[in-house]
Amino acid sequence: MSDNTPPKKHDHICVGLLAHVDAGKTTLSEAMLYMAGAVRKLGRVDHADAFLDTDVQERERGITIFSKQARYSRNGVDVTLMDTPGHVDFSAEAERVLPVLDCAVLLISGSDAIQGHTRTLWKLLERYHVPTFLFINKMDLPGAEENAIMETLRARVSPGCVSLSGDWVEQAATESEEALDSYLSTGDIPQNLLREIIRERKIFPCLFGSALHLEGIEELMDALSQYAPRQIPTPEFGASVYKISRDPQGSRLTWVRLTGGELAARQTLRGTDESGRPWEEKVHQIRLYSGDKYALAEKVGAGTVCALTGLESLRVGESIGSAENAPAPVTESVFSYRVLTDADPVSVLPKLRLLEEEDPQLRVSWDELHREIRVHLMGRVQLEILQRLAKDRFGLELEFDEGSILYRETIAAPVEGVGHYEPLRHYAEVHLILTPGERGSGLHFDSACPQDELDLNWQRLILTHLAEKEHRGVLTGAPITDMHITLAAGRAHPKHTEGGDFRQATYRAVRQGLMSAKSVLLEPWYDVRLELPSAMVGRAMSDLQRMGGSFDPPETTGEETILTGTAPVAEMGDYQRELTAYTRGTGRMSCSLRGYEPCREPEKVIAQSAYDPLRDLDNTPDSVFCAHGAGFVVPWDQVKDHMHLESRLRAEKSTPEPAPVQRRAPSGGAGLDKELQAIYERTYGPVKDRGFVPASVRKQREAYRPKASPVPQGPEYVLVDGYNIIHAWDELRSVGEDNLDAARSLLMDLMSNYQAIRGCRLILVFDAYRVPYHREEVIAFHNIHVVYTKEAETADAYIEKTAHEIAKNHRVRVASSDNMEQLIVLSQGALRVSAQGFHQEVEQTSQELQTLLRRINRPDRSLALADAIKKAQAASEEQTGSSEAPDEKEPIEAR
Repeated sequence: MSDNTPPKKHDHICVGLLAHVDAGKTTLSEAMLYMAGAVRKLGRVDHADAFLDTDVQERERGITIFSKQARYSRNGVDVTLMDTPGHVDFSAEAERVLPVLDCAVLLISGSDAIQGHTRTLWKLLERYHVPTFLFINKMDLPGAEENAIMETLRARVSPGCVSLSGDWVEQAATESEEALDSYLSTGDIPQNLLREIIRERKIFPCLFGSALHLEGIEELMDALSQYAPRQIPTPEFGASVYKISRDPQGSRLTWVRLTGGELAARQTLRGTDESGRPWEEKVHQIRLYSGDKYALAEKVGAGTVCALTGLESLRVGESIGSAENAPAPVTESVFSYRVLTDADPVSVLPKLRLLEEEDPQLRVSWDELHREIRVHLMGRVQLEILQRLAKDRFGLELEFDEGSILYRETIAAPVEGVGHYEPLRHYAEVHLILTPGERGSGLHFDSACPQDELDLNWQRLILTHLAEKEHRGVLTGAPITDMHITLAAGRAHPKHTEGGDFRQATYRAVRQGLMSAKSVLLEPWYDVRLELPSAMVGRAMSDLQRMGGSFDPPETTGEETILTGTAPVAEMGDYQRELTAYTRGTGRMSCSLRGYEPCREPEKVIAQSAYDPLRDLDNTPDSVFCAHGAGFVVPWDQVKDHMHLESRLRAEKSTPEPAPVQRRAPSGGAGLDKELQAIYERTYGPVKDRGFVPASVRKQREAYRPKASPVPQGPEYVLVDGYNIIHAWDELRSVGEDNLDAARSLLMDLMSNYQAIRGCRLILVFDAYRVPYHREEVIAFHNIHVVYTKEAETADAYIEKTAHEIAKNHRVRVASSDNMEQLIVLSQGALRVSAQGFHQEVEQTSQELQTLLRRINRPDRSLALADAIKKAQAASEEQTGSSEAPDEKEPIEAR
């Protein structure tokens, strides 16, 4: 071609290697690094010395488990090579890398053609729109013929597959008018235009060779350096997080790829966490890894893949700066296992949470009812890896039960879900439309609520609450999926609405809608590929039919037959072992997750789960309303009768609705409109009408009238969230930035003075949940108690637990600026005070203390004793009738 000028210096591309297990992917990466001079000798998987197989388990098993990267240069292009796992159990690890790639090399074995997991990887590359090169490996084996393979690729992968050993430029010219004009006028196409065609996935260059014998490797590397699309950097700084891991010293590594700008060591980064709270952290080191070795960099630019230390808040899939968050992953675990261990589950849980940071698909959960830990996994191989990781890293001996299938739930028809949250001085109402979606579509959220009805900031907050939680269905408690949830209406109060109010109303609206809908239970299905002797294909077809699956007509090649089909995951079980037995070791099976379909035996599964949606207090469908100055709960099936907004899905009714009870306006309230009157009644109770009130209305009022409980007597308890107060008070925060111990001591002194003046009993709580093996510690500091929580217990959790116990017999107040904590303690019967309100109380107490000290330490002498003696003497003289002065010559005051 005419444009053979090498790319400009310092071009940077990130290339991912993907393949079905045993296709030779690690061997290919080894060959590329060797040919580029990045390694001095060739390693081999079977020799357990491959450069990128750095983990002990990878070398023992001969498979890639964790994604890794290596760096090399070719033709003036800096290449970051990303090696990903090929085993189906670690598909999620491979998927996490895709959003940061410039292009991918999909490896296909020339002797095995297109395997089941290869098609899964191709679908993932399509979803993330990753430009793709194909390398057909093992062409040195018998039966690998280039023309036949190209026909198969065009028929079963994409018609855009082109062989770089043929006249592929001519085919590329048909994909673009500009390319066609260039080809017709010059007989060639510029490199930058070819890169754009490849970026748009209109063609897929194919190369052939043998990685083991270094055949075709240079051609592949040259093709990548010339035709791989380059990232288009943005001027503003941005970075995407694709991986979390830990080095041998236990330091947390946040793996990112820069999408724009520059990043320097010791630079401060800012963002918001999952709950919307801002964070600010400093980058300690920038590490450029190649295998298990790294070099430190002071500054890196757009396109660089690096690991950052010092960051604790970022999670996989999140972004910094101008970069966009990665789309939600499609790879899902299909098995749930119960963790069996002799250790205390409370101490095991935070350690598994660390592993969940590295692999979010683990989905570690705590079952409070049964006090057990559950994890989500893809299969037995991943389970064995998890056992080994827990033992090597934490010294934990973990066992697992037989496991169970992870089901999903959806709905059959549109339904409206309503949620109302209105305890005293709080208010939020949410109306959602839940609509069933296509299979595999997941969850989608949007808003159709007018901004003049609900402000845009509240609407965004509701959509955030919809996405932040895994909402559970009402049949088995399984997560919901394949649903479109639209915000139809909502209402806030200009004074009493807080962010946490809409969280409660949103959760309750989703749940109430699910309770009202016809739910559908879904189970996972596999795409199955069986390769077995032709004489055994009848047995395999019978087995798939027995499982409730289906299959395509078998393809026979010589003495071997390929059978492809689908089957429920629940029925597949350990069929690989059964296949190996009846084919005497010659049969092979590969499975990939097809998706979720309606469950074949839903009644049986629902009965086995024994799930009661009304007892799931963490996912309640009921709503909270306010009357007579107190909140009361309305059951989910009666909520719509109490809503303040009209239903957005009006059903036709055969009988007209009864006319509402008319009430006279309050005395002197002629100017009150209906909305103000409604707000007044919710805050202070219904307006008393001196006219006639029907008996049915009186009974309804009595039914919802809360039972007043006596105010506890005795001393008041004050629970203070220590670190929350330190970060909320300016004077303490400034001290804490330099020395946290000093800020803590200063707060303890202030609390001692506060208790001395107020006469309460004060408990100051500091959390130590990140301190390994820390036990709960209670210290008597002067007249107060200082509590340091145990490992894995936050100050919030300790305060909630303590407030629940103490509030039974004493008055309790909690000082914190955490809105969620305030709501929880309010439900426990405790009073709440914000950090700023408490600050004013403490300042007032300090002034009272200073006044008292000035009065005690005044410079003039106190003559109270002399005055008392005078009075006593005067009274004695009156009794005896004597008016003589005392014998002493000097006055009493002088004595």
